[in-house]
Amino acid sequence: MKLHLLSAVIAASSFVGTSSAISILMGNDDGFGSAQIREFYRLLKASGHQVLIVAPADNESGQGGRSVFTNNKTLAVNSEYNLVPAGAPSLGRDPIDPDIWYYNGTPAACTYVALDHVIPLYYGNRSIDLYVGGPNFGTNLGNFLYTLAGTMGGTYAAIGRNVPGVAFSGGNSEQRSYTWINKTTASGLPDPATIQAQLATTLVNQLVNATQPHKRIMPLGYGLNVNTPFITSLTNDSCVNPPFIQTRMGGGGTTDLAVYNATTGLFHYENLITDGNNICINGNCALPGETPIVDNGCFASVSVFTIDYDAPLGPAQHGIRTALQPLVAYENPAAKMMLKERKRLRDILSVRPEYEVNE
Repeated sequence: MKLHLLSAVIAASSFVGTSSAISILMGNDDGFGSAQIREFYRLLKASGHQVLIVAPADNESGQGGRSVFTNNKTLAVNSEYNLVPAGAPSLGRDPIDPDIWYYNGTPAACTYVALDHVIPLYYGNRSIDLYVGGPNFGTNLGNFLYTLAGTMGGTYAAIGRNVPGVAFSGGNSEQRSYTWINKTTASGLPDPATIQAQLATTLVNQLVNATQPHKRIMPLGYGLNVNTPFITSLTNDSCVNPPFIQTRMGGGGTTDLAVYNATTGLFHYENLITDGNNICINGNCALPGETPIVDNGCFASVSVFTIDYDAPLGPAQHGIRTALQPLVAYENPAAKMMLKERKRLRDILSVRPEYEVNE
């Protein structure tokens, strides 16, 4: 009885009624045929949204924000899971669903191809309300992965193009096709790929329901990094419905340590936690780090980020700026000249103060 009730609760959570349907562009770095993106696509459409996938023809994990476009008009080899044969166009539609597209490029390149080619030419240049990436096979936790994850790279590319974006990553790291999704499991619960997609759909619907009609889902330059834990439904129900926790990217996050093997003469990486990778400079330092939240229990993390890398306010940056002077001037000469010219024109035209433009 417990399993049946739990299954019903999880299934119902994905179909939270939305105040209005939105237009969604989907991508990932695991490829257009991966189990989790296809389940996410299916559940978003079931929620009433207008959804389009443009994702890599093959696995492009770890590409970060690299925008690499193919030099070949056709696929040199079969696409992932042999869904599209070699010799097919490097950009094309899935053989079964015309709203699922593949492109032989990196995740960021797929975002740009979608926005600049597929949508204008094949979808009447319809507007996109939200970009979603993933859910990735494996988590992307902490500042270190922010710059390396292809899931994040495709999302970041969309945000830079004025489209709000959410990057989803899940703790189940098995790479598998959407053609292999268990209808039933030993636990009696849905496949982990389905549950990861259900969790992502629930969060999207939460954002939509919290947004007034015809308003942006998030402000310009903002996005979310969402990580969910390893879902155990293949064998048991110990972690199948993790609660979402607001987090920050830093705090307990790892970077790489190069480890040399004297026997093989080769290197491999191990995880290393450093102060430099986890110091809290911006944002709410009271929030927990997303890495310990997801790695140490059945919890999902949601971190708000922006694409603004600019140096923050505070004494640390002031000391750096002071050290750069007088070689590097602490002012903007062009802006200073512009303000002086504005003042000169106002004096000439005798513009009254109440009509002045705020500077």
